[in-house]
Amino acid sequence: MAKSDYLSTNDDAFAAQLKTFRLNIGSYATTLGVSPAQVTAQAADANYLAYVVACQQIMGNGAQQWTAWKNLIRTGGTPPPTGTPVAPVLPTVVGAVTPGIEVRFRALVKQIKANANYNPAIGEALGIEGAQHTGPDLTTLQPVITAKLSGGQVLIGWGWAGNRSSLDMIELQVDRGTGYVLLANDTTPNYTDTTPLPATPTKWKYKAIYRVGDQRVGLWSNEVSITVGG
Repeated sequence: MAKSDYLSTNDDAFAAQLKTFRLNIGSYATTLGVSPAQVTAQAADANYLAYVVACQQIMGNGAQQWTAWKNLIRTGGTPPPTGTPVAPVLPTVVGAVTPGIEVRFRALVKQIKANANYNPAIGEALGIEGAQHTGPDLTTLQPVITAKLSGGQVLIGWGWAGNRSSLDMIELQVDRGTGYVLLANDTTPNYTDTTPLPATPTKWKYKAIYRVGDQRVGLWSNEVSITVGG
């Protein structure tokens, strides 16, 4: 089953991942072929990113306080009980590293995962295994379809609703006045009904359901109708 990216896009979470790796790599470094220099460099990256993220948060909070104070001083109002904002206190300075911490970490993880001794259990301990995608509940999926005239044909609008990886196709059915029959099994969102329009005004109705292989899954869509011809 597919997994999500093992690195978080959130700065706090990424910094925490680097810390987890730093705290645990010592037990696996020799087994995974990670050199002492690489361990030291990763620790420096982890420490500096944690420092930078902390500074950014402190300065961001300070900026909000001073903005509010500036607005109050300019336009009036009741000062807060704490009075004037105080200057922020930054954490103890940590040795700087060159830019590209994430790039370096991904390269190190790629090296580690290519080692014959690596396994997912080690990856969990190091915080470098992504979460498994469990997929949607197929019994509850229901397509949403639309119908409109375009260029003298009916365009059936539909999509995957974010579940493309779990589905194979959609089954479209049409009722032109004599009951529903198969129109198409489509694998690309939106479908054009190329049936010639009738000479007199007629109501055509459409419905759809998703499919996985030979089986229908989920619920039929709501029925949509459109008057054509004439």
